[in-house]
Amino acid sequence: MLARARHLLNDYAGYSTRNHMMRRHRTLTVAACVWLNLTGCTGQAPADRSPAPARPSKAAHVSRAPFGKIPDGTSVEIFTITSTAGMEVRTMPYGAIVVSVRVPDRSGRVADVSLGFDNFDDYIVKKPPYFGVVAGRYANRIAKGRFTLDGKTYRLATNDGPNHLHGGVMGFDKLLWHAEPFERDGTAGVVYTLTSHDGDEGYPGTVTATVTYTVSVSNALTVDYYGTTDRATPVNLTQHTYFNLAGEGAGDILGHMLTIDADRFTPVDNTLIPTGTLAPVEHTAFDFRSPTAIGARIEADDVQLHRGAGYDHNFVLNGTGLHHAARLADPVSGRTLDVSTTEPGLQFYTGNFLDSTITGKAGHVYARRGALCLETQHFPDSPNHPNFPSTIVRPGTPYTSRTVFAFGIADPISAR
Repeated sequence: MLARARHLLNDYAGYSTRNHMMRRHRTLTVAACVWLNLTGCTGQAPADRSPAPARPSKAAHVSRAPFGKIPDGTSVEIFTITSTAGMEVRTMPYGAIVVSVRVPDRSGRVADVSLGFDNFDDYIVKKPPYFGVVAGRYANRIAKGRFTLDGKTYRLATNDGPNHLHGGVMGFDKLLWHAEPFERDGTAGVVYTLTSHDGDEGYPGTVTATVTYTVSVSNALTVDYYGTTDRATPVNLTQHTYFNLAGEGAGDILGHMLTIDADRFTPVDNTLIPTGTLAPVEHTAFDFRSPTAIGARIEADDVQLHRGAGYDHNFVLNGTGLHHAARLADPVSGRTLDVSTTEPGLQFYTGNFLDSTITGKAGHVYARRGALCLETQHFPDSPNHPNFPSTIVRPGTPYTSRTVFAFGIADPISAR
């Protein structure tokens, strides 16, 4: 396990000077061998001197620029990761936030499909509902802000009515992570690292967490999570981007087609805490096993939809390992999003608490159901439900997780 951790950390380190020189040496050696073959080892060029092919550009590139300052005066940069296939992701160390995701539609028009702000200060002043953040130490809810571990009861901050939500008052989303950009093997991205100390928000143990964003030439954003602790503690991280494949601010998402690879979901009480039951989705408004318009049943007479409030529920995914979890498609633009993950659950949230009080990018007002979240994670309130997959991480056994957000384009028929 220690060897695997070292391998991951070395992999995250990006280009080192030594590796760069070794690659350069190998490239020059290969080039020399090709030249000798062409000249017949005579030292003379062949008679037909065709122009050398253009040197291929990088498949993905990352750049950095100033973005703002947190209240204590510390500067915050923004990192722009660009793929030659037309994808651009911007992310910053504050909250390890994904600021924007720009991808093309079927006509080649590029648009930002994630909610957020153009200016850094708005992330501080407007107190948005977790736009693009990494939520932790425990994403989602813990009932009444308490859990018992190894015979001891821990009390956490309650910041969502009677419950603890997304790590508390000062969760990972409101902290400044350390950033290291990288370019390697045709991909580019940023490694973010954060240390959460024993007692933060009431949690036991000091946790060191790493989140790596990688953009590939296939227009996929891969999110890798890694964490260690010196004491047993719950850890449950997720990426909380709000998506609208028509473009942020382009209306509601009720016409988006959604498929979720789940036969069951976890019903909740009126404070959105799971009851502990794993209920079948069949014959309910929660059956997304085949492509279904999000608005098709969102107003159904179902107690779980809380009188039309909408979806904010965990789905019990069918697969194991890195498995397909969901597919989202916008029939108008043709943009698609396939989500794969190693996590057992997917929280599907339909922007129920967006209320037109937040003005985002380009002056767009974010109205109710103007975006959705597909949060890959363990189940809500798992520390209080022994029948749920465990979220307890112990010393010597690191926390690992991967989610891939793969963007594509569908024709008008398959997008329906």
